[in-house]
Amino acid sequence: MIENSSQSLKEISDEKEIENSNVQENTLETPKEEDLSYETKDIPSAESSARVSDLDSAGFTQEDFASLLGKYDYNFKPGDLVKGTVFALEPKGAMIDIGAKTAAFMPMQEVSINRVEGLSDVLQPSESREFFIMSEENEDGQLALSIRRIEYQRAWERVRQLQKEDATIYSEVFATNRGGALVRVEGLRGFIPGSHISARKLKEDLEGEYLPLKFLEVDEERNRLVLSHRRALVEKKMNRLEVGEVVVGSVKGIKPYGAFIDIGGVSGLLHISEISHEHIETPHNVLNVNDQMKVMIIDLDSERGRISLSTKALEPEPGDMLKDPQKVFDKAEEMAAKYKQMLLEQTDENEEIAETE
Repeated sequence: MIENSSQSLKEISDEKEIENSNVQENTLETPKEEDLSYETKDIPSAESSARVSDLDSAGFTQEDFASLLGKYDYNFKPGDLVKGTVFALEPKGAMIDIGAKTAAFMPMQEVSINRVEGLSDVLQPSESREFFIMSEENEDGQLALSIRRIEYQRAWERVRQLQKEDATIYSEVFATNRGGALVRVEGLRGFIPGSHISARKLKEDLEGEYLPLKFLEVDEERNRLVLSHRRALVEKKMNRLEVGEVVVGSVKGIKPYGAFIDIGGVSGLLHISEISHEHIETPHNVLNVNDQMKVMIIDLDSERGRISLSTKALEPEPGDMLKDPQKVFDKAEEMAAKYKQMLLEQTDENEEIAETE
């Protein structure tokens, strides 16, 4: 017979409840940095749901019970994944049987990566599943568990795979701020910079909208998940565009280095060097906001979501964009056909050179 067996039974039968730990909503903050502390005196024991008041009536001697406890004294470590069975749903968390001496406890905040109304939305009594061990055993031998940490890790694995596949995803904007818009991807919070939001609506009016998005940055260590609406739209538009094609656009903005032209919902750059064969001091000398014009596509960069445009390539004579822009627009298709022929000839020449080398 082991010593202090009555003390062990008393420890098993102590009533405890978990303190509401300050575990933040799963955003882009690293789980390692969260405060996982809790008061051991407040932790409920397995006996709060199932008491053993009489070992003899259960067919066990105290020696048998102590031996059984020792048999299942596994070496659990923080970061391990363990199989467990739910045997009690408490107001502030769930009691989980993982085969240890004392039932493990999972706080309400660790039940899911997503917001839930109650434990029963995710767990049911007698359900068996995998859990993440958050901390070492406390002085009573109790472990703190999490489902959220498992979902968090798998969510990052999933978004890394989506980025590798260069997938286009759809997500709902749940908030906006001065810098951009916030969305959720696989339960993780993502950010769309204002410069990567391409919409005719005001940014503030995007809440509740589902946007097509491409990944710009997926960095679990720095908790950065950055996405682009513009890239997704440009890629979609690019599938219907080709280099050498003439499109009609509207000047949406003018910068010292060029003008941004809206061509059917996506923006292309008409660089200052591509406005005319003649030297131009500033695009403001040639273009005005809201001007309607014809431009030719000279480059499609789907990786960076950029469309490069030109009017220089459409000039019948060098300098026509400065002297007579309408002449340029009238002959745009004719000049574009010549440009395409030139590209085709250059491609043939390059192939012949490659064959002779």
